Amino acid sequence: MIEARSLTKTFRDKKRGEIRAVEDLSFRVEPGRIYGLLGANGAGKTTALRLLATLLQPTSGTATVAGFDVVAEPARVRANVGFLATSTALYGRLTARETIAYFGRLNGLPDAEIAARIQRLADELDLHEFLDRRCEKFSTGMKQKTSIARTLIHDPAVMIFDEPTLGLDVMAARSVVRFVRECRARGKTVIYSTHVMSEVEKLCDTIGIIHGGRLLAEDTLAGLRARTGEQDMEEIFVRIAGTEAVA
Repeated sequence: MIEARSLTKTFRDKKRGEIRAVEDLSFRVEPGRIYGLLGANGAGKTTALRLLATLLQPTSGTATVAGFDVVAEPARVRANVGFLATSTALYGRLTARETIAYFGRLNGLPDAEIAARIQRLADELDLHEFLDRRCEKFSTGMKQKTSIARTLIHDPAVMIFDEPTLGLDVMAARSVVRFVRECRARGKTVIYSTHVMSEVEKLCDTIGIIHGGRLLAEDTLAGLRARTGEQDMEEIFVRIAGTEAVA
């Protein structure tokens, strides 16, 4: 469902010159699986996710998402992917319901289907309490849940989450994690990027660790434990990414 093939993204900076944010990145995610893409700030993971979501174009290499090429068929990719960025903004004067419905119409859904999908997402993400309140009064958790719902209103086959529980309290974060797990159970393909290693341990079928734009390691949690001799995911991450950073 997702396959990256030698993805590379280069930026030019006046002071630093050429910056390779992503370099020769290749990996594959099967339907009904959750792929954890991990990296420290500046490691290239968010750039990689934006390339897959067609928000950026690769300098070289390509990827297919839901069977469509991100370079040749970006509109078809966007129709089949839901991308939750770390800084998804909401228009304060709209209610959560109005926000979600607006994005449903952007994706060409009829009103009756939008209403049915909002009801289902409200059930799954516990939105009912604030569904008809304006977003300007929302807590961080309410905003994030609304952002997730608007991202997924068109029921995409592929979901990309970039730090979906950032800033959430324990109960809100648990609700998001539960929802992501349910997405996998329905056969969705999920890429999940987070700094919360306990979420990685709970959710991810395969884990990729990126540093300096390059994929350093890719395996199951059990495989990474065997490779590093560490049991805790945080220690595994530090052992792999930290060694590269020092080098």
